[in-house]
Amino acid sequence: MPRFEHDGCALHYEAFGQGDPVLLVHGLGSSGQDWEYQIPVLAARYRVITLDVRGHGRSDKPRERYSMAAFSADVQALISHLQTGPVHLVGLSMGGMIGFQLAVDRPELLKSLTIVNSAPAVKIKSFTDFRQFAKRWLLARAFSMEAIGKALGKHLFPLPEQADLREKAALRWAQNDKRAYLASFSAIVGWGVEDALSRIQCPTLIVTADNDYTPVALKEAYVRLMPNARLVVIEDSRHATPLDQPDAFNRALLAFLDS
Repeated sequence: MPRFEHDGCALHYEAFGQGDPVLLVHGLGSSGQDWEYQIPVLAARYRVITLDVRGHGRSDKPRERYSMAAFSADVQALISHLQTGPVHLVGLSMGGMIGFQLAVDRPELLKSLTIVNSAPAVKIKSFTDFRQFAKRWLLARAFSMEAIGKALGKHLFPLPEQADLREKAALRWAQNDKRAYLASFSAIVGWGVEDALSRIQCPTLIVTADNDYTPVALKEAYVRLMPNARLVVIEDSRHATPLDQPDAFNRALLAFLDS
């Protein structure tokens, strides 16, 4: 099981294929398993690397405060450990936030950036925002990870033919360490690099589902602030686009990387 240590934390990663490096970074409460439908397709052309972010998957779950800066530093350390040189980074949800942070912290480490169903900031700007985040925090404190996983699976994959995806979501979510999950959630709330978007010069693909948590218009707004970004909308999809619409997502991602 490939692991390396950074800042007192052993981090799990996997690598597949040969070619230019593509680093895949998962979302909150998940792991490198997010990318099961992307790895074989990408590995036919690229060196594909998946990382379990600290507090997630098979990486350590240190009892400390987490931060987006620390997550970004872990990615930097992985790139250094593997001696890949600049990478194409693909980040889903929280992984996209880590990608934004890395693009601001160490732009020379990126060949390109792909952001999937994410945003450059998670700020509480209204009472509605506060209520939404407080509700999610309280639910995570009150219920088991297994119960939350079942509810999440029903929300992300509501169609009858998505029963297998619902089951996977429930099983994988149940494996979360609640303390590490809450620490990661806390690292997201209040974070933001929106004021630095104009500094991100690398080619950037913003992918959004048509039924993501946040509207397409939000992504359109921040794409306009980035000098070398384009937007792709995946139809009939929710927040877990690489899982619920893998073929459409893979086509969009490969067209971007190959260009």
